[in-house]
Amino acid sequence: MHSVFKTLVITILLGTTISTQALIPDVVPGTEFEPVQPTRQHARVTQQIMTHLLRGHYDHQRLDDRLSERVMNIVLDQMDPSRSYLLAEDVASFRRYQHSLDDALNRSDLRPAFFMYNRLQQRVSERLSFLLTELKHNGDKYRFDGDETLERDREDAPWAVSKKELDQLWRKRLQNSMLNLKLAGKERKEIIELLEKRYQNQLNRIHQNTAEDGYQLFMNAVTHAFDPHTQYFSPRNTENFNINMSLSLQGIGAVLQSENEYTKVVKLVPAGPADKTGNLKPADKIIGVGQSDNGSIVDVIGWRLDEVVDLIRGPKGTTVRLQVLPSDGTQQPKVISIIRDEVKLEEQSAQKDIIEVPNGSGGTTKLGVIDIPTFYIDFKGRMENKPDYRSTTRDVRRLINQLAQEDIDGLIIDLRNNGGGSLEEAVSLTGLFIKEGPVVQVRSNRGRVEILPDADPSVFYNGPLTVLVNRLSASASEIFAGAIQDYGRGLVVGGQTFGKGTVQSLRSLGHGQLKITQAKFYRVSGDSTQHQGVIPDILFPSLFDKEKIGESALEEALPWDAIRPADHTQAGSMKDVLPALRQQHQQRIEDNPDFRYLRQQKALREELAQQTLLVLNEKRRKQEQEDIEQRQLALENERRKAKGMKLLASLDDLEEQQDNADSVQGSGAPPEAQADTDTPEAEEAKEHAVEDALLDEAGRILVDYIRLNKRQKASLTAQSSQQP
Repeated sequence: MHSVFKTLVITILLGTTISTQALIPDVVPGTEFEPVQPTRQHARVTQQIMTHLLRGHYDHQRLDDRLSERVMNIVLDQMDPSRSYLLAEDVASFRRYQHSLDDALNRSDLRPAFFMYNRLQQRVSERLSFLLTELKHNGDKYRFDGDETLERDREDAPWAVSKKELDQLWRKRLQNSMLNLKLAGKERKEIIELLEKRYQNQLNRIHQNTAEDGYQLFMNAVTHAFDPHTQYFSPRNTENFNINMSLSLQGIGAVLQSENEYTKVVKLVPAGPADKTGNLKPADKIIGVGQSDNGSIVDVIGWRLDEVVDLIRGPKGTTVRLQVLPSDGTQQPKVISIIRDEVKLEEQSAQKDIIEVPNGSGGTTKLGVIDIPTFYIDFKGRMENKPDYRSTTRDVRRLINQLAQEDIDGLIIDLRNNGGGSLEEAVSLTGLFIKEGPVVQVRSNRGRVEILPDADPSVFYNGPLTVLVNRLSASASEIFAGAIQDYGRGLVVGGQTFGKGTVQSLRSLGHGQLKITQAKFYRVSGDSTQHQGVIPDILFPSLFDKEKIGESALEEALPWDAIRPADHTQAGSMKDVLPALRQQHQQRIEDNPDFRYLRQQKALREELAQQTLLVLNEKRRKQEQEDIEQRQLALENERRKAKGMKLLASLDDLEEQQDNADSVQGSGAPPEAQADTDTPEAEEAKEHAVEDALLDEAGRILVDYIRLNKRQKASLTAQSSQQP
């Protein structure tokens, strides 16, 4: 792509003209591909976008050769991440212009960008045409008894030097697709028909692509070169973005993105339908979508993201079925049923619970737990001066009052999976636990630092406190957890948080809109939450892969840095008790069945992730899948045996038990009727569902802290009484 731009700019500098048609690649007979052209409107919007980026982005960058080269690399990664379409000669022709994209952008000249886009569409069209021809003439000749393998990850593979080399790669990919369907129980004729339909649909979509598609691909490579959260939204995607930001969202409550030919789950909306099922996870890949309980599942591999989203969305109360490739590395598809619903503020509100934790003296300690799925506030209700408007801080204050009436000895704030929300609420919630003082610092793109403080000198809750976080705790969650840690007000335990420490705003354009990063968050200590997130005082094992989930997994993410600390008065210090707390925690989890299970699952996932080759032999593939399932079953039964639970004959038993429990819990029957219908298996599945080893361990750590704190106070009192 770079090479195209460079040629264009060189031609302009020489004073000659270049026709648009000269930049359009030849159309291969039979693909029926029609090149698209940039519009004048695209040129005007490009000028607006570049003005916003160069003047308003947090990371001041110059429109020069270095930026041009980064844009080129991003375009290549986005166009052909698996290096399966473009030829080495295509990439070479693009690369000649990698230091001229800046000049083309400066002129709002999009012809080089569309040259690259059209070349890609041509190559994709050729590959799909090849697959259709291969299926027609050789589909019944493919065998699955050889020694061939297919590379899973081709991110760093060399570009193919010839179409013949690509043909060989795509034959293997076709063989793998056929093998997957064969292992799913489909017959050869059905497999060929399904794949022909899949590839023909994809080819039809290529032919339906518009200039807007090409423009968005290129401009998002440009914005991504500044940072991954800066993004151009076309008019259609602007509409989708506004729907996703609405508090009244009918669908499944999941944020999706395209990755290669798949639709990947990025995150789940807290308390949304998908989150409630517990079966859909971040990094899962959606490969099929079906309507109602028995509607046929439509294969969506290779579909555009907006088309997949349109299939998944639907009226409240209707059922959508997703065929998913789990992120655990098993490569074994599963089908998940989700009832679409409206994501309501009420369902995302903070909830309380009480757990009783052994205190080491034969008794138990009563702890309050407040689960906060998101930082929310009813802005409209507040503006209308409604006395009962909802907000995170108001709800947590009410819940703490209720817990205090039940004589809790300590409090756990559970921020796991909390992706953020209202910055104002993160600040005011912190104020419930500290005296007045700064909570977070915000530095603008001009270097001006604004301190957002808690101005209330009162402390609403001053008892023992623990904050539980994980990799999906982000943004406002990190501000709250970081402030509690910096003030020494409580313990932070769990997994390293997401690391999103940037602030975005929306800028309207003449055509769509721009989401642009304009500021950065810093903790009271001066440390940025960007990239690094909040590192807990006591780390728990995690199944989240930091290479795939989190700010550090995003290309071009802004770096971690630090500014001057904000003046603040420490509420306390964990420094003296942390060594003992960590030692007790480590001793406790060493033989804990749940923590041992977590470590073993993580090791298995990492092992599977290292397997870069897919075998195309049916017997070997089937044996591999059976081996993985047996290992997972053995790990689950080891955990169950240690906990005195019923052992499973197969993993299907576990899924069936969970499904039974879900269907009973979601039946709408009154509690007494539900109890009457519970089978021992369903009851056990529910027990398994509500058991939370991480929350339990957070409680045990808090109990340890309470005990150590009492000893310290008693020791200080004794020393004071002995002084003359």
